[in-house]
Amino acid sequence: MSTIRVGHLYPEYLNIYADRGNIAVFARRAAWRGHELEVTSIGMKDAIVPGMHDLYYIGGGQDREQLLVAGNLAAKSQPLIDAVIGGGAALLAVCGGYQLLGRRYRGFHGEDMAGVGLLPLETVAGSRRMIGDVLLECELEPGVRRTLAGFENHAGRTRLDPGAEPLGRVVSGFGNDGESGFEGCRLGRALGTYLHGPLLPRNPWLADWLLAQALAHRTGGEPPELPPLPDELESRAHEVSAGRARARGGKR
Repeated sequence: MSTIRVGHLYPEYLNIYADRGNIAVFARRAAWRGHELEVTSIGMKDAIVPGMHDLYYIGGGQDREQLLVAGNLAAKSQPLIDAVIGGGAALLAVCGGYQLLGRRYRGFHGEDMAGVGLLPLETVAGSRRMIGDVLLECELEPGVRRTLAGFENHAGRTRLDPGAEPLGRVVSGFGNDGESGFEGCRLGRALGTYLHGPLLPRNPWLADWLLAQALAHRTGGEPPELPPLPDELESRAHEVSAGRARARGGKR
């Protein structure tokens, strides 16, 4: 049995659309395989120490909450970059957290927030919100294509740098900007996405991928192949969400 150490960034501020449920999914799927999840809240007064955590999680929030934490998070940018990019920890960032991990985010009312600069992107809020069920096609492992289903609700238009890797291709929904046909961003073991809902209960394969990356960081080895779980309910949740997305009639 291994202990997977999770650093949950600003849970008191960035927890919209039940995104805290992603932590619950990590905990249960780890426990079912004999691993323990040790979750530490990293708030305004807490330092990020490279090597201390195997997996970082940052959820979503509205512009007000993002503005409250943006300066504090930007001041911790180098330790977080060292932990994830340099040290190989896994990371999942959702919506508001995803936006703040880029270089900058300009909010709907013109608030200019410095980002962490971990992910190769910038975000500017537009006048129209992009809302609804969304379906992606992803290939996190070469030759293995899977789908992600979730719910998006954001005004941000996120532009990836040339050559940056998106999390997935939009099958139905808006994605990063409603134009590029891509959603989210991936850099090594770090993933950013607009998918809420929360994301992981209906996409257990992604939870397992992140847990395997976290275990690889913990042991210093390769990501292990996790024993399969009876995911009938999770698969049904995915099918329902994917069906709603497909009913939208493709990318808007």
